[in-house]
Amino acid sequence: MKNTDLNEERLKDEIAQARSAAQVADASEPRAQSVHYDCKSGQTVIELQNGASFLFPPELVQGLVDASPDDLAQVELTPSGEGLHWETLDVDLSIPSLILGIFGTKAWMAELGSRGGSVTSTAKARAARQNGKRGGRPRKTAQDT
Repeated sequence: MKNTDLNEERLKDEIAQARSAAQVADASEPRAQSVHYDCKSGQTVIELQNGASFLFPPELVQGLVDASPDDLAQVELTPSGEGLHWETLDVDLSIPSLILGIFGTKAWMAELGSRGGSVTSTAKARAARQNGKRGGRPRKTAQDT
């Protein structure tokens, strides 16, 4: 047997394994059948193959924050249905990650978290006033850590 025959056999085996893994992923992970940007709501809308829909505001996603509606409308679905792609913005996103709430790198997610914590609202102001009347924010105990 030639050395090239062994490589061809190995390649055929690897292709078969990859196809099998893709079938498992297709059956167990969310796959999209369509995607579009809805200008009215300001949301990117993903229609999944199972009939469910997933929407997200682009301002949460790293790389889409300052994008124009025209750029956001240029979203494409990857052939596998597993990802989104914006050619003009050079942004690629994983649909399973989006559904899990992962909108970018760890640093980006930390920034989103800090922005959320700094948001003011009447409920937060009321809670701060109540805590102030009681001597401020409750101290952490050894049990809290």
